Amino acid sequence: MKNTYIEKTHLYGKIWIWTAAVLILAVPLAICIVYDAWPGLTPVFIGLLGVAPIFWTVGTIEVVTFTPMLGTGGSYLGFVTGNLTSLKVPAALNAMESAKAKPNTEEGEVISTIAVATSSIVTTLIIAAGVFLLTQLSPVLNSPVLVPAFENILSSLFGGLAVVYVSKNWKIAVVPLVFMVTLFLLVPSLASSVGILVPVGSLITIGAARLLYKKGML
Repeated sequence: MKNTYIEKTHLYGKIWIWTAAVLILAVPLAICIVYDAWPGLTPVFIGLLGVAPIFWTVGTIEVVTFTPMLGTGGSYLGFVTGNLTSLKVPAALNAMESAKAKPNTEEGEVISTIAVATSSIVTTLIIAAGVFLLTQLSPVLNSPVLVPAFENILSSLFGGLAVVYVSKNWKIAVVPLVFMVTLFLLVPSLASSVGILVPVGSLITIGAARLLYKKGML
């Protein structure tokens, strides 16, 4: 039963991934056709040269880092709907934590998929409401009072998750936490490359955990 579920999930997941890719590329293609505006390969290549390597690197890192956390269904849903770091991963981890389920288990697979799907639906509904109520909401969203809140959404999400996971085993958390805090204090510009540093933190955590285990401290 599990193998059948995984096989079907991969099948439908691949279909939706490629469908999303085609639709995304169809938008600029349709604009070029309708307005008869073709930029040419050279300008496109020059434009991609500055941003594409960053997105390719972060995209590869996210697949390697987040897929074991989200499971099969959650990964396909997450990568099709996007915004993994800010919404999908925190939603899945929090749901599994509440249900006391672990990643890479049948329970974790189901709960992660439901959490990511629910997050996607809620996000879509909120975006739709925001589009229809944009004029009415603009004065509120642009209020100086709310600026600090919007600037700290990501840190708030992962701060709440960090409290839960750090409290489980603070010995493992100390080394990567100290390393990352020190790194960002010394080089603040790295804040924009946080996606690339996720696997670095993971490797440091694994190394620290292995060292502590060999010394009998875990």
